[in-house]
Amino acid sequence: MHEKKLLALYGLKYNPFSPGIPVQSLWEPPGAETFFFRVESLVMAGGFALVCGEPGMGKSKCLQILAHKLEALDDVVVGVMERPQSSIGDFYREMGELFQVNLTPANRYGGFRALRERWNNHIQSTLFRPVLIIDEAQEMISASLNELRLLTSAHFDSRYLLTIILSGDMRLPERFRSVSLLSLGSRIQTRMHIEPYDRKQLLEFLDHSLAEAGASHLITQELKETLADHAAGNLRLLNTMAAELLARGAQEGAKRLTEKLFLEAFSRMPPAGGSGKRKKNRN
Repeated sequence: MHEKKLLALYGLKYNPFSPGIPVQSLWEPPGAETFFFRVESLVMAGGFALVCGEPGMGKSKCLQILAHKLEALDDVVVGVMERPQSSIGDFYREMGELFQVNLTPANRYGGFRALRERWNNHIQSTLFRPVLIIDEAQEMISASLNELRLLTSAHFDSRYLLTIILSGDMRLPERFRSVSLLSLGSRIQTRMHIEPYDRKQLLEFLDHSLAEAGASHLITQELKETLADHAAGNLRLLNTMAAELLARGAQEGAKRLTEKLFLEAFSRMPPAGGSGKRKKNRN
């Protein structure tokens, strides 16, 4: 069904289970408010922060909320790295674009000095450190991570020129235990480890998502509990199942999404090739 027809059918402002939810309507997981506050304080002094967790836990949505909060602060500049897996040359190219510095990748030292000068000027005029957000940071090569550490440190590591938020799956904190990245890992000042959600938290997420979308009664309480029980503590899996049920319910013209719809959508299919009864062996 066409998205507009689906929204009109259930009186939704938007699809609450799609990736494109307005940032103002995103659910903040437990512990996020404290982490956001600490990062906002970090903007004054600079340094490293870390968001980590298994895939599907909502790390990218947390970064989206954080970027929105930081951008709302006067004089705070926020850059988001889109290609963390780049080589050193491309790393400098992207840094130049993010912070509006004309760099020549062949002259890495020139780029190093130009970026630091831009950041120093910004700090002197605003007292805030520019912010760099890197999602999927586990894909960054060690050379780029170490370049970032050296690039943003001044006065014998007593002063930071940038605030960096690194986000990635559990491979990222594991990499910081290696000899090559141990120095960077020891500089992380605030961390947020998103663990699998319990049943109560998943139900809170569903209630929040539906209320923000303008359809609190779209899903029955029984179905909410069933979805929470089958989501394995993972928001992405929960959203995937709920989105499938929403599309299926719209196709069938259901006024509400019920547990019956869940059983029809996700029950095991019978074995291929018949009713499942064994044929007698005829000799």
